[in-house]
Amino acid sequence: MISLFSLRVGTITFSYSRIARMLWGSISGSPDQTTAAVIIFRLRIPRIILGIVVGGGLAVAGVLFQGLFRNPLVEPYTLGVSGGAALGISLGFLAGSALPRFSLGLFGFAGAWLAVSLAYSIARRRRFLKIPYLLLIGVMISFVCSAMIMLLLSVMNLSKFRAVIYWTMGSLQGADPALLRFAVPVILLGVLIAVTRAWTLNALVLGEEGAVHLGIRLEREKKILFFLGSLLAGTAVAVAGVIGFVGLVVPHGARLLFGNDHRSLIPASFLAGGAFLVLCDTLARTVLAPVELPVGVVTGILGGSLFIYFLSRDQREGEK
Repeated sequence: MISLFSLRVGTITFSYSRIARMLWGSISGSPDQTTAAVIIFRLRIPRIILGIVVGGGLAVAGVLFQGLFRNPLVEPYTLGVSGGAALGISLGFLAGSALPRFSLGLFGFAGAWLAVSLAYSIARRRRFLKIPYLLLIGVMISFVCSAMIMLLLSVMNLSKFRAVIYWTMGSLQGADPALLRFAVPVILLGVLIAVTRAWTLNALVLGEEGAVHLGIRLEREKKILFFLGSLLAGTAVAVAGVIGFVGLVVPHGARLLFGNDHRSLIPASFLAGGAFLVLCDTLARTVLAPVELPVGVVTGILGGSLFIYFLSRDQREGEK
């Protein structure tokens, strides 16, 4: 329903009957060639698909990291993913306009992976991954990346400065098709692999010692969960920028509705994350139309408000 509503509304609003006629014409082999069809098929449908995949990927990454750290306040960007990606994008903008457009996403992807790889290599000692150290190191890497971004912004011209700032607020607008053809299958494959780790995440609820007693190969599974979550978050950031709160608030809402069993929590979080981001993107396009807000602004306001509500609700239930 949210996707259909997003398909309908915008600077130009279409009736559901007209959308149905255009979709049927496309299926039957007589596609509509009007401007309305261009808006629907080349702008809104790809944007909705991107919102579903990116939002779902960020939400599943949040589930993985929260299960790995056994901490409901951890989100994908805690480990330096967003800081590394933003630094990579800033370097891409600084390199100049000679680079093809899709290379900016590759810069972001590479920056995210360098950040998480650095965090992993520092936290890993004597073949054991120290989870508390990993969280602390990730936060520090985020601070270092933020400082380096400020340094780069200080030497950029105004147009590049504004482009970097806008990207760091997140947007589903104008993603490069070549990058999308890479990102969408990667995120969907990552979500499918995450479903296979549901038993591991359920076992980790008992703690590391309890998981070992249940036959979990703990060190191997920790590495898989860490890099899988980083892959989902890094790919999402590379194509859509830094979109906060999706990986934090959506898993909380999904747990309230579906419980803590990761066999149902992971698919539910993917669907809820996609729906949440599509809704936020629709609001970003329509609230101040024709001006478009960065979607990260909307997710920050709406997601932060929902998270405060969830926390206050949990506190009230705990006092009963």
